[in-house]
Parts: sequence; C-alpha cells; structure tokens
Amino acid sequence: MDKKAFVKVLQEKMKMVRTEAGYTQDTMSDTIGLSKKTLVQIEKERILPNWTTCLAISALFRDSQVLINTFGGDPLEIAQQLSRGVSAYPDREFEGIYWETLETKDNLLLEFNKKNSLYRVCGQQPRPYFTSIIEREAWSFFKNY
Repeated sequence: MDKKAFVKVLQEKMKMVRTEAGYTQDTMSDTIGLSKKTLVQIEKERILPNWTTCLAISALFRDSQVLINTFGGDPLEIAQQLSRGVSAYPDREFEGIYWETLETKDNLLLEFNKKNSLYRVCGQQPRPYFTSIIEREAWSFFKNY
C-alpha cells in the first residue's frame, strides 16, 4: 500500500469511523481540525483528505475496529511506515518516573501522571486500556474492568 491508496481508503471509511465513535459531524470536525464543510466533502467522497488529516485520523482513532479491520492492524503503524519508512514505538521504561500507582487489582494498575494529570488503567505491561483526564472515569473503568 502506498500513501495514495491509504488516503483513498481513509476517505472511504471516514463516515464509518465517525459513526463508530458516536461523533456528530461537528464533533468529528473539531476533533481532527477540519471545517464541517470539508468533512462533509470528504465523507461524500468529493475530495480526498490531506496527509495531515490522515495522520490525525490514524492517531486519534487507532482503536477503531473499522480501521483495524480495513487495514489488518494499527492504522498509525501503517501511516508511520508510509511517512518515515519505519514504525517507531515509544520506549516506555523511562515513563515510570512520571506515573504514580494509585491502586492495584489482579493484574491491573490505576495510575496518575504527575506531569500531565492523566489517569490510566493498564496491565502489568505499561499498555493502557483506558486513559482519562477525569479521575472518577478512571476509577469507574478500573473497578468495572
């Protein structure tokens, strides 16, 4: 797959991704930094999204089942390959200095980031299952997972 094919597929799946996320056109356009008019044109397949929009969609909706099933994996990984020639994965070991464990349960951790005030729920590997800026949302996810 090349960039042109990737952009075309994202154009074709834009509305499905938006509806899967439960977003209105207004919310989606605000989220990815487009005007509503431009979003409508993309969804109607009248114009192609630009590369920056494709990167935003790949990053912000990388958990979309529509995109995962369409591409056979993480859309951000594919976008990185097409842009940089490699996929980069963050070294999460150094992050530990910023995260404070608030609670543990089974193999889950509820953590708070002292630098950016995010809360996350993750397994023993620092792979987040849930992240929020709202503490009660994180606690609720943690308790009900």
